[in-house]
Amino acid sequence: MRTGIEAAVVATLEGLGADFEAFDIDPDFADTAAFCARYGFTLEESANAILVASKQPPGVYSLCLALATTRLDVNHVVRDLMGVRKLSFAPSDVTREVTGMEIGGVTPFGVPAGLPIHVDAAVTRLPRCIVGGGSRAMKVKVDPEVFTRMPEVKVVEGLAG
Repeated sequence: MRTGIEAAVVATLEGLGADFEAFDIDPDFADTAAFCARYGFTLEESANAILVASKQPPGVYSLCLALATTRLDVNHVVRDLMGVRKLSFAPSDVTREVTGMEIGGVTPFGVPAGLPIHVDAAVTRLPRCIVGGGSRAMKVKVDPEVFTRMPEVKVVEGLAG
């Protein structure tokens, strides 16, 4: 039985009627490249959720999801979406504070209400994708069409490249 953030992630997915599978992993292999090598998945079917934090003005956050084979365009697209002058990837302590999740397990599912979520459109074109499960001990394989139905998600063409 899942508890804490993992239970919240599963409950969110169930509430959305998502087609998904949650599975336990060794937390030492939670980082995407290590996970793929250990569990037989590819980077091309994996997506990373990254919390981005503004520097000017401080205190503005956005969770961005992009394919593991790409890089977020933080200097242009993400900055413009957030309406800030300067931003960076949030450090692990800020990510934990804002999302309740650990680096290596961050996911768009189960985040606190009000946190903007931006998903690169390329993710939605995959037949299935692997995302974090909220903790370093769980991953989720999900049909990415669910992102198009989540009211807090904005699907963005060119978020990453």
